Amino acid sequence: MTQLSPPSSVALGPAFAHVGNWIFDLDNTLYPSHSQLWPQVDARITLFLQEMFGIDGLSARALQKYYYQRYGTTLKGLMDEHAIDAHAFLDFAHEIDLSLLDPNPRLGKAIEALPGRKLILTNGSRRHAENVAGKLGIIGHFEEIFDIVAADFVPKPEARTYDRFLEKHGVDPKASAMFEDLAKNLVVPSALGMKTVLVLPHDHDPFREADEQAAVQAPYIDFSTTDLASFLEAIIQARATE
Repeated sequence: MTQLSPPSSVALGPAFAHVGNWIFDLDNTLYPSHSQLWPQVDARITLFLQEMFGIDGLSARALQKYYYQRYGTTLKGLMDEHAIDAHAFLDFAHEIDLSLLDPNPRLGKAIEALPGRKLILTNGSRRHAENVAGKLGIIGHFEEIFDIVAADFVPKPEARTYDRFLEKHGVDPKASAMFEDLAKNLVVPSALGMKTVLVLPHDHDPFREADEQAAVQAPYIDFSTTDLASFLEAIIQARATE
């Protein structure tokens, strides 16, 4: 893995010269952690469990983490074990306040300038992705959103989710780059031939587990960055000088 801070267009030029498909995760990837969006979603999921099972917050939190660890998402665990209404869960979990999320015209300009197709691949809902990307001012730069519903509620990092995404949108993985905040979600993309970028928080996020924001160094991570806009700008600069 190459960690670039600030990113070097010289190093990025050869690595991304072949890329024509730019695939982005949503949460904690396209927006910074200080926007306080994910902690709200996390708390809403805990509240959903409290109300569903009539349990206290600590018990609900423990159950939430159990489902997440075993099934990949709390939703998948609730669907498999309790056959809940997935759409009702998603609507509830994503009913959050976006007021701390500022528009990011710099990121929007960088995404727009990337040559080729731009897509979002998220374990969240389409509505959530549209709301967040809309508030950031970047929604118009994306061709499509592949959400958890399109994945038949099978979350990343399951291989069949990536296969389903690639087939649905006719994406060649060997001409693609994947940007993700969770290292485990880059294992399959790398194996498929994608160039992979781990997006890390600029500062430690107290609302996330330490292992989910660690600067993982592994063969399946090609690059990491704490500044997505700068990283994309460096790619664009490198492509312009080729």
